[in-house]
Amino acid sequence: MHDDRTLTERRLARVLDQRLRPAVHVRSLPLEVSVHHLSGEPVPVSEGIAGSYEPISTGEYWGPAWSTSWFRIRGCVPVDWAGERVEAVLDLGFGATQPGFSAEGLVYRADGTPVKALNPRNTWLLIAERAEGGAEVEFYIEAAANPLIFDFDAAGDPFVPTRAGDVASWLRAGGGAESAGEPLYRLTRTDLAVFDETVWELVQDLDVLSGLMHQLPEDATRRSQIRHTVSAALDAIDLQDIKGTAGQARTLLAPALSAPAHAGAHRISAVGHAHIDTAWLWPVRETVRKAARTVSNVTALMDDHPDFRFVMSQAQQLAWLKEQRPEVYARVLQKVATGQFLPTGSLWVEPDTNLSGGESLVRQFVHGKRFYLEEFGLETRDMWLPDTFGYNAALPQLMKLAGIDWFLTQKISWNTTNAFPHHTFWWEGIDGSRVFSHFPPVDSYNGDLSGADIGHTERNFRDKGAANRSLVPFGYGDGGGGPTREMLARADRLANLEGSAKVEMEGPVDFFTKAHAEYPDAPVWVGELYLELHRGTLTSQLATKQGNRRSEHLLREAELWSATAALRAGEPYPYAALDRIWKTVLLHQFHDILPGSSIAWVHRETEQAHQEVARELNAVIDTAQRALAGPAEADGGGSVVFNAAPHGRDGVPALAATLRTAPLRTTPVRAGQDGSLVLDNGLVRITVDARGLITSAYDLTAGREALAPGAAGNLFQLHQDFPNQWDAWDVDAFYRNTVQDLTQADEVTAPHDTIEIVWSVNQSRIRQQLTLREGARRLDIDITVDWREREKILKAAFPFDIRASDSTSEIPFGHVRRPTHSNTSWDAARFEICAHRFLHIEEPGWGVALVNDSTYGHDVTRDVRPDGGTTTTVRLSLLRAPLFPDPEADQGEHRLRYGLVIGADIGDAVREGYRFNLAERTVAGSTAVAPLAEVDHNGAVIEAVKLADDRSGDVIVRLYESLGGRTTTTLRAGFPVMAATTTDLLERPVEDRPDLPVTDGGVHLVLRPFQILTVRLTPRT
Repeated sequence: MHDDRTLTERRLARVLDQRLRPAVHVRSLPLEVSVHHLSGEPVPVSEGIAGSYEPISTGEYWGPAWSTSWFRIRGCVPVDWAGERVEAVLDLGFGATQPGFSAEGLVYRADGTPVKALNPRNTWLLIAERAEGGAEVEFYIEAAANPLIFDFDAAGDPFVPTRAGDVASWLRAGGGAESAGEPLYRLTRTDLAVFDETVWELVQDLDVLSGLMHQLPEDATRRSQIRHTVSAALDAIDLQDIKGTAGQARTLLAPALSAPAHAGAHRISAVGHAHIDTAWLWPVRETVRKAARTVSNVTALMDDHPDFRFVMSQAQQLAWLKEQRPEVYARVLQKVATGQFLPTGSLWVEPDTNLSGGESLVRQFVHGKRFYLEEFGLETRDMWLPDTFGYNAALPQLMKLAGIDWFLTQKISWNTTNAFPHHTFWWEGIDGSRVFSHFPPVDSYNGDLSGADIGHTERNFRDKGAANRSLVPFGYGDGGGGPTREMLARADRLANLEGSAKVEMEGPVDFFTKAHAEYPDAPVWVGELYLELHRGTLTSQLATKQGNRRSEHLLREAELWSATAALRAGEPYPYAALDRIWKTVLLHQFHDILPGSSIAWVHRETEQAHQEVARELNAVIDTAQRALAGPAEADGGGSVVFNAAPHGRDGVPALAATLRTAPLRTTPVRAGQDGSLVLDNGLVRITVDARGLITSAYDLTAGREALAPGAAGNLFQLHQDFPNQWDAWDVDAFYRNTVQDLTQADEVTAPHDTIEIVWSVNQSRIRQQLTLREGARRLDIDITVDWREREKILKAAFPFDIRASDSTSEIPFGHVRRPTHSNTSWDAARFEICAHRFLHIEEPGWGVALVNDSTYGHDVTRDVRPDGGTTTTVRLSLLRAPLFPDPEADQGEHRLRYGLVIGADIGDAVREGYRFNLAERTVAGSTAVAPLAEVDHNGAVIEAVKLADDRSGDVIVRLYESLGGRTTTTLRAGFPVMAATTTDLLERPVEDRPDLPVTDGGVHLVLRPFQILTVRLTPRT
């Protein structure tokens, strides 16, 4: 037989695209369309529908950037269409292949009831299953003209800088090359049409067989059989009478579609999904509409497909629907009750887990799970986080403490260096907690159940043989949209089809239950899940990161002092305010907000939100502290110093307040040799030369120099920062190939016991202040930067005379060690790493730490000197200047701080990290304040003290072991305790742990390395 493979396959592709798909709606007539244009913020549905409408014709343009246009469509069903399924085909001219990335529409009935959404791949609207001739048609479409910030499918560079991400600058700049008011989209098709079900089903048959055929080996018998069958079906189709011949073609295809899959075929659990970024290339307000569109879409599909299952993973988006779109939320409640709509994920939003603090991650679980419990009566058991930029090693324990058994992500498939070795595995955290985990081998959270998806899933599954089951989340996402009826048709045909994996529609609980039973001894991955990509998100948009760090510590203070004031002074505890503020902070930890990868509009609003959070929380703290401090002394000179840090300092106990009369003093600056300036407090000596560089950081107690011979510390280094793609997201390793060292300051002076240094580079200006307090081993470095660089990254380098095989970085509730060498490709790929409040390196018995108030990106390298010694260089990534998606990212003035702790062990690093971020507060008053809770071992750190969320008056104390060793301590309360109970993160008693005995007013605790413990203390009344 002659080889006709290419001929038949090319024929099938053309007939499908050019003849069969258009024939689904071949009988059509135009609808009457009118439009009501609105600029500014969206309006309520009733107001949009009631607007003043003007006629608009197909082919006309509409929609200036970020505006909304309301379309009214009207028509009449022809008499000769009676009994037919009639649909409207509504292509608003989105001009993009990615659903949810540009213009989108939500269709309403005249009474304001939402029907379904429209996007570039979902343009149909059901008018009637069996139409009545002469029936009137009237619908309204709320269409959002969001500009396409970038196009994944662009032939050229999709990361071209644009000001379209900031509505104000977009309008000022005239929309780039176009005028500010020029519309972006062109109305393409608005027809009333007969839906030809037989033709549509034929399209789905051929689509599935074509997809399967292309995934099978060229020489596979099944591929040849499908091709032969398809050829016969194509012969049976009269292209001039598709409607009349489609049925015969389907009959010929039926045997190929009914052949069952092999008994050992891979099993796929398919669940509907629509990844909706809570903000990214659109502002938060647009996400509310995206959620309404997607939910309207999927609940409409559920009416016709009872087996369809759909997951929604961010409680915040459902809360928005409840508050702002109750008619859409009512449909959610209906479909949750039928088991079709599956709230999942257990989180308030899908946060960044590199940058969010430990207590923030706790509250993500608390608020997420509590919303699902209160709204739906559901105890979610999974953490669904497909698209964030790395996963810290504390998460397994947090999941277990939140009652979560399973973890799902996909993003690690984006690794650029090393392929992750498993798809189903146990993930072990820093404390030893393990969670059963799955990476969908489809390598996408936007699957469409195409032949390519299914084929790739089976081929790619790395645990085949030992396991035979994976999950595919399908549905258009990032900007939402969700599954389509075409995807559901594929799922139906792929349920049991020869040559394909078996596809079953089911949710995450069903999948994980079966996968765990099949593969209980799955391999174990220990430690962080480091994403070998998007490392620049540790640094981009400094102001957003600073606002989050500040908010996290202010919330700690607000809860601590409010709880203390409630028990000691009878001050009302601000339950509602703290709940609301926590949700605001959690929202802005979303994985495209906190990492700095959103448009300017998003980051501007985030900074404003953080400023308001700071204002409110400072007021809460002030109210509580004034109630605790009592009246000032008669002469007005008394003051009370509050210490919210978990370690005592300067005579103030941890989590307490004392009276202080003498202020803390800084070390005076003295002149050194050769024009240098010296800070010497008897513990450490810092020398700054005339260039403005630290040439010596000497430990006077240990008699040891911290810096490498001949090297200078606190060296600013500027690198070109132009990654191959993903500007705000990525830092590529080649940035290190070129560097500009700032080795000559403009000014080096010593005013007011401070060394002040001024640097200029290009158009930017940096002002530093170096301060050393008496009795401290920490040099404080305060920086103000007027940053005007573009596509540059600013680092601060410290070359230490330490042979360190690894560095230790703080993560939530603990720390991780990472190699300083690049022996393996895995080590080399970690060239930019995350640390929270500290990064520490050491030789046995002596080390140094760098602490910071807002820096997360770091790098650590090592080199052996000619003298045989080893220089380990630690660098902080201070600022970036990417041009996409925000061309003004990080431009302007910034203030940031970091500190060098000399002669530090890991405990010193932990302590100084907290102190650096939790400044003492001084309040006029005359009353010392004993701690509400305290421990007697420095390794045990109290992370949170608050009143229980159930308003019972119980006190919640959350603590953890911080040093990586076993710690024995006594937790003592500053009030009579009737009972002490171990709880989960939601403050519920842990069933398999007995109540904690209270002896002599204290609770004896033994903590394993990095263990997190939440204790509920019931006051004795």
